[in-house]
Amino acid sequence: MAEVSEVLMSVLSTIRVPRPGDRVHKDECALSFSSPESEGGLYVCMNSFLGFGSQYVDRHHTRSGQRAYLHISRTRKAPKEDEENSGSGDPPKKKPTRLAIGIEGGFNVEQEQYEEEVKVVLFPDRQEVAADDLATMPDLVRERVSLAMAGLMSADSVSHALQVQQWDGEVRAESRHAVELKQLDNGTKIPPSGWRCEVCDLQENLWMNLSDGRVFCGRRYFDGSGGNNHALLHFQQTGHPLAVKLGTITPDGADVYSYDEDDMVLDPKLPEHLSHFGIDMMTMEKTEHTMTELEIAVNQRVGEWEVIQESGATLRPLSGPGLTGMKNLGNSCYLNSVMQVLFTVPDFQSKSVTVYHFYLLVSKLGYGLLSGEYSKPAPDPGEGSEPSSEPRGDQVGIAARMFKALVGRGHPEFSTNRQQDAQEFLLHFINMVERNCRSGVNPSEAFRFLVEERIVCQQSQKAKYTQRVDYILQLPVPMDQATNTEELQEAERRREEADSSGAPPPAPVRACIPFTACMAALSEPETLTDFWSSAAQAKTTATKTTRFASFPDHMVIQVKKFTFGQDWVPKKLDVSIDVPDTLDLTALRGTGQQPGEELLPEVAPPPLMTPDVEVKGILGSHGNEEDDSLYSPLLCQSVSPVLDDSTVSQLCEMGFPLEACRKAVYYTGNTGIDGAMNWVMGHMDDPDFSAPMVLPGTSSAPGTTPTESVSEEHLATIVSMGFSRDQATRALRATSNVLERAVDWIFSHLDDLESMEVSEGGRSAAESEGSREPPPGPKVRDGPGKYELFAFISHMGTSTMCGHYVCHIKKDQQWVIFNDQKVCASEKPPKDLGYLYFYRRVTE
Repeated sequence: MAEVSEVLMSVLSTIRVPRPGDRVHKDECALSFSSPESEGGLYVCMNSFLGFGSQYVDRHHTRSGQRAYLHISRTRKAPKEDEENSGSGDPPKKKPTRLAIGIEGGFNVEQEQYEEEVKVVLFPDRQEVAADDLATMPDLVRERVSLAMAGLMSADSVSHALQVQQWDGEVRAESRHAVELKQLDNGTKIPPSGWRCEVCDLQENLWMNLSDGRVFCGRRYFDGSGGNNHALLHFQQTGHPLAVKLGTITPDGADVYSYDEDDMVLDPKLPEHLSHFGIDMMTMEKTEHTMTELEIAVNQRVGEWEVIQESGATLRPLSGPGLTGMKNLGNSCYLNSVMQVLFTVPDFQSKSVTVYHFYLLVSKLGYGLLSGEYSKPAPDPGEGSEPSSEPRGDQVGIAARMFKALVGRGHPEFSTNRQQDAQEFLLHFINMVERNCRSGVNPSEAFRFLVEERIVCQQSQKAKYTQRVDYILQLPVPMDQATNTEELQEAERRREEADSSGAPPPAPVRACIPFTACMAALSEPETLTDFWSSAAQAKTTATKTTRFASFPDHMVIQVKKFTFGQDWVPKKLDVSIDVPDTLDLTALRGTGQQPGEELLPEVAPPPLMTPDVEVKGILGSHGNEEDDSLYSPLLCQSVSPVLDDSTVSQLCEMGFPLEACRKAVYYTGNTGIDGAMNWVMGHMDDPDFSAPMVLPGTSSAPGTTPTESVSEEHLATIVSMGFSRDQATRALRATSNVLERAVDWIFSHLDDLESMEVSEGGRSAAESEGSREPPPGPKVRDGPGKYELFAFISHMGTSTMCGHYVCHIKKDQQWVIFNDQKVCASEKPPKDLGYLYFYRRVTE
């Protein structure tokens, strides 16, 4: 032991005790997906706190010179039968009482399911030092090593801290209707029990409207259970917004739902509102599950979801290279599905590892999915559980914790454990790839294409052509083109009869929409009713036609299933679309300006001016000294527009982004909510829909002038990324000094920036040489517009913010379903129910 003590003394200076804020990677290898549960365990460097699997720790020791590592290994505990664990699933041992994560009473983490062994290992000889060995060592050595070990084990892992964040699903906002709620003096008094729905006589899941005291059943769930929607129908008929769930009323409160706000809310005047209808809140007892309790029950069963498994068929498990499952890290199925498909694309498969942290984690994920190293059957759950007679399809798979933390860092949604929209995540990841591929091969080019928009002024018949970059083709769903209209009408009639009679609802009928009808809706011209014509110098009607200016190697199509109802409540269209295996988009290629066609003058619409500002014309531009009724739109660089705040507020209350609402009011000339709403609906698909408003004729948002100072801290951050100070200054001035927007801006203007040859005086060669050609546009690949389907992502649920995602990928002419850790041969891929479709170019 003396020898070991001497070794420890020699490496003492390299052992650090973790301090608050240190990032400890003790759940996942930095270079692979090895973990403490993997064979060989995980070695955590006691200086850098990076973790390494057994196959990489020697390399790290050789290159870094570090010798002391904390070895952590875990073995799965056998499940125990107890009163809270029936063995039919794997609910947490301590039953949750709150719909929360990382909060007392919320959901537990999985570490309780493992037995853990910890020891110090000294390299290169891998000498092991167990806790018992420390007792015989000098006090200084023992204290130093003990503190380091304890600090590492008690520290939150980086990936775990980011994955299992503190989240409280019970936080509710106060309803805007509560304080001024009008209650009818209709003499209604509600008894303390014996409630029934006034329409269908249901005796559970009952809601009392707080405006008139009427009692109706709750919503019908997707599987036909729950209520019959009579409380919702009552709101739609009367507009009375708030309802309380009878059976949940206690002296401490009750479940209150706002149909207008479409959310569970707080009612600070609930005792008064209940008393109005004869209910004494202090004497009531709970008789039904609250909505929180019902949601907790659903979340406890989330690991058992089998509903997406192709009609319950027994599917044949698959394994091997390119057939690796991904663990669900808590509503991460959207990420799993997108990344499985992306690493089927050759551009992402061949992207080499570079020194950048982003590339390292992306390449690590790609190796994990493609190598087959982790494509192994999951271990038996252990003693105490009955073995299944059928193959489960579960794999060990990979847990992409570090990758999820990387792509979600700083993002208000993707950094959380909430479910997200797979399409939004795909664009977010592509944006990250664009940022990190300023030079060299850019795999996102596989999806990049140019869109040509042709706008024709109906008054002057002059045209305007613009091009923009896009990565996803959004396909409209014309519900009026359903081929089973009579069947849908009959189903609706039966549903209404069931609602009125209290009978069980009939089986739902899905609308069948031809793919050709969707493509026709995509290609038909769009009418713009509030178009500002630079030729007519007035608002008029125009038509906009959208075509492809280039065809990418891989085409992504999003079926626009998610929309808004007439009450502005988000909903999902239940449709079946006969999406083809092969696709020819050749007829949708743009042709550019036609022979003899005149173009609209490049003049921006006049800005809105403050009433007390006298606007003078600029000679040589518009008007003259005697007639200043016309003025240059360039004046808007220094004058801010006046916007109708009430119209902006109304649009914001409908859920639209603030900047989009400001644009809508600006471009419709403060003409009111109707015109602004039409503008919003006509521009929702614009790539800059929610970006800060930039006035015509300017290069920055209101409040930013070319001479405005920029943040030195933001400048230093952008310069550290490899850009010049002048380039960083230009980006910040173009984006109102907002760092995140400046980074996005600079990566979207790379070709322009790279053409700048900055001189000592600060001016670029591009500014001083008027004869220089304009910078080239974004790099795109182009080719034939013929494609074949190779993957699609499906969504199950009523909203992109809930439910479940899986993907199907065609591998060697065999469709394969990737359902998190389950990877199986697909028997009947539901191609008609997809959300995102991925096509690759067919070359003749």
